[in-house]
Amino acid sequence: MIKFEKFELANGLKVIVHQDKSTPLACINILYNVGSRDENSDQTGFAHLFEHLMFGGSVNIPNYDEPLQRVGGENNAFTTNDITNYHLSLPADNLETGFWLESDRMLSLAFSEKSLEVQRNVVIEEFKQRYLNQPYGDVWLLLRPMAYKIHPYSWDTIGKEISHIENVKMEDVKKFFKTFYCPNNAIMVVAGNVEVEEVKQLSEKWFGPIAKGPDNKRNLPQEPEQTEARSLTVERDVPVDAIYKAYHMCSRYDKEYYAVDLISDVLSQGNSSRLHNTLIKDKKLFSDIHAYVMSDFDKGLFVISGKLTEGVTMEQAEEAINEELQKIRSELVTVDELTKVKNKMEASHVFGEVDILNKATNLAVSELLGDADMINKEVEKYLSVTAEQINEQSNIIFKKENCSTLYYKSKK
Repeated sequence: MIKFEKFELANGLKVIVHQDKSTPLACINILYNVGSRDENSDQTGFAHLFEHLMFGGSVNIPNYDEPLQRVGGENNAFTTNDITNYHLSLPADNLETGFWLESDRMLSLAFSEKSLEVQRNVVIEEFKQRYLNQPYGDVWLLLRPMAYKIHPYSWDTIGKEISHIENVKMEDVKKFFKTFYCPNNAIMVVAGNVEVEEVKQLSEKWFGPIAKGPDNKRNLPQEPEQTEARSLTVERDVPVDAIYKAYHMCSRYDKEYYAVDLISDVLSQGNSSRLHNTLIKDKKLFSDIHAYVMSDFDKGLFVISGKLTEGVTMEQAEEAINEELQKIRSELVTVDELTKVKNKMEASHVFGEVDILNKATNLAVSELLGDADMINKEVEKYLSVTAEQINEQSNIIFKKENCSTLYYKSKK
């Protein structure tokens, strides 16, 4: 059970405090309710560009990293389609330094042309290195627009194309910042060896004076149900052929999510899972194969991806995957199998809660999903999933017409 206290500042900033006296550290996690789904389709990659810009100096602090490192702290950030998350950890005695740093960049970035130029180049380089010049790097640039026709999940967080970042103007950047990086669009979790009263005082002192931003009401287009199978074949300079099958599934908000997540575990978690046992060990069709869910806040994807063993054809590989999916659709998972994946899930959940940064991030995400206390109810929701629910969701998801398949061939 993770205990916490919650309060809200007048400007709309939600603050959650989790006290953990077992560590000498404190962690500040700020989650902004903005991801790549909030971008304009002609200006993609902005949320990810901002992840970089937020380290490029703020209005009163030219260098974010330097003061933090001086007090023994470290920081990082990540962007998804749904959220942007910044976190720092430092000795609890130096907590106020963290408040000073985070509040200044929420107040305003420096918005210098130099910083924009530097970060723009960093992101363009990342686009080339990780997505265009790396084996299998462009998979999501191909798979997303095939699976999504109108929802903004149709592009990856890096953006649709390099030109969108190359053409970023300062006024676009300022507008995006003022819209999304404001107290009423953020959740701050302070965790570790901290006192609730001190966090309240520091929150008021450093964040209280920051003006509220606009009320952002999302009105995203809903992706219509997919009614025919889609596929794309590409040839690339990669070592082996690979196949990617993406099926539409429920959202992270839906009660069915827990059953769907466990389906991915039944299929591919660990060496005794179905896909590993049958397709790697027994039939030797794949060198590796994975099933996983995109835990998206809007309706997401259930993905199966595998690298084929030399000499195996795409037809053989795909047929073998389909046979496994047909099994989970037609027969109930056994009690033993279901118990095993539930036990593994519970163990990883408990293990994950040892780390204060993990706890802080999970509290913030839970709050954004509706209630921070969800963090204490997650395990229970997984444990209550039945074999019948797994069967029902398998039949809803693994339909031929609900699938987009990418055949990723190695140039011979």
